[in-house]
Amino acid sequence: MGKTAVVTGGSRGIGRAIVERLCRDGAEVVFNYAASAEAAADVVRSVRAEGGSARAIRADLAEACGVQQLMEAAEEHLGGLDILVNNAAMALAPTLLAETDETLFDSVMRVNAKSAFLTMRYAARKMRDGGRIVNISTINTVRPALGIAAYAASKGAIEQLTAIAARELGSRGITVNTVSPGATDTELLHGTNSPENLKTVVAMTPLGRLGQPTDIARVVGFLVSPDGGWVTGQNIRATGGIV
Repeated sequence: MGKTAVVTGGSRGIGRAIVERLCRDGAEVVFNYAASAEAAADVVRSVRAEGGSARAIRADLAEACGVQQLMEAAEEHLGGLDILVNNAAMALAPTLLAETDETLFDSVMRVNAKSAFLTMRYAARKMRDGGRIVNISTINTVRPALGIAAYAASKGAIEQLTAIAARELGSRGITVNTVSPGATDTELLHGTNSPENLKTVVAMTPLGRLGQPTDIARVVGFLVSPDGGWVTGQNIRATGGIV
């Protein structure tokens, strides 16, 4: 591939799988982590063991200065930007709208929506022509569920940013797409769902299992490859068949 990439939230789950996939395809990747230096270091070791190139940057995307820190460090290290994947996400335990704390709502919106806005604004100014932007959303924006108002609202904002940026950046050959996973086997999923809920989701899924982070990474890999160059402004629901 020979491209440069920034992945937000790249130390665990879907983000880690995306970092590893992009590196395997030949991209040089910078990713951020918020807290777990050991998890981030493990990603870097895994990538380098396969001959790839990845660098971890500690940056808290809940703060605008953290986004700036990540993007400036990436620019310094990579020398340019071809691919941006906004994967960083914060989720709450299911909480009814009437009981949702305003401070927590603000935190979810900052991490999930505002950080994506800021990285995309940076990309709109500095990404090389022909670049790729992929934003990770969720099936819950079209399958609403009790107790996830803040999370779904933040992801809905990302989907609108995608649709508008695709129009604004298309003249430069930059594609912008959303990938909306279904239930994917990650710490975040297990931390916000009971085992009973997950069994119900599996039963609803035509392919009969939870998604794996690599399933989502494969979709991202396609979108950022030359084969994905005619796809833009789309929301691809990688859900195992849940619609």
